[in-house]
Amino acid sequence: MLDCRDRHFLPALTEPMTAAVVRPLVALAIAVAIAGCSIPAKPDLPVLRNEAPLAGVAVPAGGAWPEAEWWKRYGDPQLDQLQHNALAGAPSLDEAHKRFDIAIRSIENARASSALSSQLNGQVQRNRLSQTLGLPPGIAPSWYNRGELNVQFQYDFDFWGKTRAAVQAAVDEARATEAERSAAALVLTTAVADTYFGWQADQARLALAKQNGVTLRRYRDLSAKRVARGVDSPDSLHEAEERVAAAREAEVAYEGSAAIRRAALAALLGIAPAELPDLQAQPLPAVEATLPDNVGLDLIARRPDIAANRWRVEAALQRADQVRAQFYPDISLGAIAGVQTLELDKMFSLDSRTLGFGPAVHLPLFQRAQLHAAYGVSQAQLLAAAAQYDATVVDAARDVSTQALTLRQIDARRQARAEQIAAAENLQRAVAARAQRGLVDDRSVLIAESEVLQQRDAATTLQAQAISTDIALTKALGGGYRVPEAAIDRPTVDARRPLSTTPNSAQRAEPR
Repeated sequence: MLDCRDRHFLPALTEPMTAAVVRPLVALAIAVAIAGCSIPAKPDLPVLRNEAPLAGVAVPAGGAWPEAEWWKRYGDPQLDQLQHNALAGAPSLDEAHKRFDIAIRSIENARASSALSSQLNGQVQRNRLSQTLGLPPGIAPSWYNRGELNVQFQYDFDFWGKTRAAVQAAVDEARATEAERSAAALVLTTAVADTYFGWQADQARLALAKQNGVTLRRYRDLSAKRVARGVDSPDSLHEAEERVAAAREAEVAYEGSAAIRRAALAALLGIAPAELPDLQAQPLPAVEATLPDNVGLDLIARRPDIAANRWRVEAALQRADQVRAQFYPDISLGAIAGVQTLELDKMFSLDSRTLGFGPAVHLPLFQRAQLHAAYGVSQAQLLAAAAQYDATVVDAARDVSTQALTLRQIDARRQARAEQIAAAENLQRAVAARAQRGLVDDRSVLIAESEVLQQRDAATTLQAQAISTDIALTKALGGGYRVPEAAIDRPTVDARRPLSTTPNSAQRAEPR
């Protein structure tokens, strides 16, 4: 350390600059030049994917991107209230909020390190002086008091941007955490919607199962009468009873599934199942199997996990800048003012005052290996963050294409199922017409009616799958998250502005 407050520099305060001052300055310049020869090159932002690989996905475009409150497109006030309650007090968001608070505190900590530091020092000591120092007896006392009270100030000049890089890295980490908080909210809202519509599907299928049970019990009663009259064999009654039992089993299954989903909804909202409001059965909404335009380009700006990983790349780049700045000398200005005395009763007299100030330079001459190793670690972390970002983009594209193609497949199956329902209903009408003319008995009508109900149950299952896949596609598309189209270039030194969520690469100048 080269410290101008050292006694070697005291002549510079009262005498013209002499060789005693020039030599250390020349030595410092030579040391800086030698150290500069080993400073690594400034890190560059790795090449990152700027488009999600979605080309060739055979799904029609022209759909709308999810809105912030995307669940409102289903037009269900019950779901709207559940989502409101979930976002207001769900325990699954607590951890995300705490991580964000920690990130904000990290920014404050990094900023504090760049401010003027000061400290107050005070001490009173009772000391014994050695009698074997060669001093004549009686000249120095064997015991004496020493009192000191002073204030120290120090300001570090961030010429090389080390503190600025640390602050900006903390800001980027906070932005990443903010995006992760949006991702946690998206996971919660999609889970609530999927569970809720699963409950609605259970209610619809339960209603069909009960209706089918009534139809099959009528069929069983007719079979029992025919067997009692000796028209049919007992086997026909056993077959009818088997169908009634199967219908009852379906009712029990749907009732149990609905109860499980209510418990799951309560858990998502962080309440007991008994506290969950009464839900009314509603018709399942319709969904469309389409993707938004330019989904491959815009997906990067609409997925919170992609935004979070991009911010982490930015933070890793700033950390590499911070480590690189450690190769340069630290320059600071310090000052001290206070009182110092060997006679405590004169502690606050003018003669006891003391004052000192001057610059200090710290240059790492024999730590180059450690600094190079630390810089290598920061470079590896930067490349790892970039690889994680690219992997997230690829995973997001796969997620979108999978859900879109699944929804497209379900849509095709629903169309085929609608044709089956139409055929079953035509058959039911034809059988009913023949029964009116006495050509067949009522059992044929009941069997045709049961077939229609079973087809409708299968269609309800497909509709529920379509809604669940639509919710999954909404999640894959970012669920209304949108990176604001704020300035793409951010000032490197401006770490005090409000948090934004737009990842960007700063134009960082080489330290001079």
